[in-house]
Amino acid sequence: MQIRKELAKVKPQKEMLLTIGVFDGVHLGHQRLLARLRDEARRKSWLSGVVTFSSHPEVVLSKGNELLWLDDLETRVSLLRDAGVDVVVTLPFSSELAQLSAREFVQLLKDCLKMRGLIVGPDFALGKDREGDVDKLRLLGKKMGFSFEVIPATVLDGQVVSSSAIRQALSQGDMRMVEKLTGRLFSLSGQVVTGDGRGRTLGFPTANLEMSAEQALPGDGVYATIAHVDHQLMPSVTNIGVRPTFEGSKHLVETYIFDYEGELIGQKFTIDLVDKIRDEKRFDTVEQLKAQIKKDIEQARQILSERMKQ
Repeated sequence: MQIRKELAKVKPQKEMLLTIGVFDGVHLGHQRLLARLRDEARRKSWLSGVVTFSSHPEVVLSKGNELLWLDDLETRVSLLRDAGVDVVVTLPFSSELAQLSAREFVQLLKDCLKMRGLIVGPDFALGKDREGDVDKLRLLGKKMGFSFEVIPATVLDGQVVSSSAIRQALSQGDMRMVEKLTGRLFSLSGQVVTGDGRGRTLGFPTANLEMSAEQALPGDGVYATIAHVDHQLMPSVTNIGVRPTFEGSKHLVETYIFDYEGELIGQKFTIDLVDKIRDEKRFDTVEQLKAQIKKDIEQARQILSERMKQ
């Protein structure tokens, strides 16, 4: 069994308190659960551990459903570790795993990861056909000898904090709401690739990010952003969209970094999105577009300046 082989690689040195989930976005609700996991594991002198997935369960279970990620796997694992978790175990969510019963999967966790306790959110379920809901897992805990705890959902201003709520805010370009739900700025990372030089021709050379096809993007528009360049944070403005003025069709992420003249082609590049300035629109002339870009830059400078004062 491939799942057993993957879990057997971990070889924990102590008993473990685990949680399981996708943790896409690692939002405030996730953070609350992780804090409880970390603190309770320390109190019991166990290791804290997260079992997460490199492929999304909904994509496997609902074939044809293309669910985009808020964070790539590397970022997600980094955020989980930053939360103080001792061990992060990454599994592919395969059809083999989906066919395991709740008892079978729990037994694997006990055998391979020395699981002594499990902490989950209120809507959690595992096992074939999601038969291992919180009631079933509580019963299995009593029968199989592991503690079980459910952390209530986190509610913010009357809204349940969830990955779905973040995706909705992101699609609307509401970066302030995304930040509110996650506790941090939303970031995009990718390799800088050679573009068609249009930005340089306009007088605003841009870094063109090559994004994964599985990466969720904010709604099309112009954003005030912070670029990570040479271990520095630099003010910038980013356009996400198809460049309708030039009859574009391919979605692009293009960042103009203020007062920067270095070369970034081939480098991995990250931007933090602070706030949306405007929707993407088509201009009748290139001169109109250039005038608007200058206005976008000034507005971005103001947004970022106010951000630095906070």
